[in-house]
Amino acid sequence: MAPAPVAAAAGSLVYPGMEIRQGTNVCTLGFVDPLSRVGFTAGHCRGDGPVGDRDGNFIGHMGAYQDNTPNGATVDTNHMISDWETIQLAGDVAVNNILPGGRMLVEDPAFQPSPGAPVCHFGVVTGETCGTIQAVNNGWFTMANGVVSQKGDSGGPVYVVTPDGRAAIVGMFNSTWGDYPAAVSWQNASGQARSAGAPAGQVSNLFGGPGG
Repeated sequence: MAPAPVAAAAGSLVYPGMEIRQGTNVCTLGFVDPLSRVGFTAGHCRGDGPVGDRDGNFIGHMGAYQDNTPNGATVDTNHMISDWETIQLAGDVAVNNILPGGRMLVEDPAFQPSPGAPVCHFGVVTGETCGTIQAVNNGWFTMANGVVSQKGDSGGPVYVVTPDGRAAIVGMFNSTWGDYPAAVSWQNASGQARSAGAPAGQVSNLFGGPGG
């Protein structure tokens, strides 16, 4: 496997699974598109000011977001959860799509969340933990049997390890539903994000939620 990413000479290195900071919120970067130089994380991670890494280096600014994650409210499984944010990365940062453990994080429509499927989650607090998908709901899914999370893991990628050793993203960590870690579906989140051409203030923000 490739070594864990380190800072690039020309600027900070941006990669999936890294710690990002927005205002007072600490979260995990979920996906990086090297071609468009756009990063993705949870919408409730948004904060005032620019986006930085854990050392305070500027890496980009928030683009669009959606966040209807209820804060402290009871959510049934039919509730549609949208929780994503795009980050336009700065011109002087280096970009790759390699997770800290060395796997390449890719999009592959052949991999979709399904009950019982094996998945892994990477967060800056808990690292990589693996288990299975417990249930698939309306735009989000829950995980069990080994997947854990803590505050700061929000936005982190949830992925299936492919036969050739890559990581195919299927979701981004959102919160917990009862005792189960929950993630928004990558197919839903990325589709909404890539069709959202409006500035952040014009994208729906229904409830808001706690950062991290």
